[in-house]
Amino acid sequence: MSNKKQLLIDTALELFYNKGINSIGINEIIKTSGVAKRTLYTHFDSKEALILAALKQRHDIFMAWLAAKLVGAESNTEVIDAVFAALNGWFKGTEKSLTDFRGCFFINTSAEFSDNKCEISQYCSYHKKQVRELLKDHLDAGSSNLLDAMCIMIEGAIITAYMSGNSDEVTAKSADILKRLQVKRQKAST
Repeated sequence: MSNKKQLLIDTALELFYNKGINSIGINEIIKTSGVAKRTLYTHFDSKEALILAALKQRHDIFMAWLAAKLVGAESNTEVIDAVFAALNGWFKGTEKSLTDFRGCFFINTSAEFSDNKCEISQYCSYHKKQVRELLKDHLDAGSSNLLDAMCIMIEGAIITAYMSGNSDEVTAKSADILKRLQVKRQKAST
């Protein structure tokens, strides 16, 4: 990938994540990046193509980050603890690869597009499915209810932490609820 194309994606991702997609125009991306309009359109045929490139980059960064946080988690309880400790770090701004916390880029993006069948909305949905698959790969077989609950709690924790600013309480309560569900599941299976 050319340096200018990467600069455009980096700039677009930062601006879109911090200010919203619909409030950022191509001219602001060009001005901030210092790349000529002609060069932008050489690499991207539309703003939508640039949005998709930014989404893909954020997806790759987030998935690599989450996968690294799950290394060594060998039980459902360890997965829960690892995920919510990682989320708390992101919410507090200590996870440098994710930049400052402004909510979920995929939730924020999908909220800006009313057509859930458009390619951008579909990519946001794809990201959420991939996060789910990663978590599923780390949970014990037969943990489908826990997986469902965990995915819902993650989304709720992201939104609640962003709106309340109280990441410690949000992540601690989420992890506690999920661990109680795990214990209940274990007791029911014995």
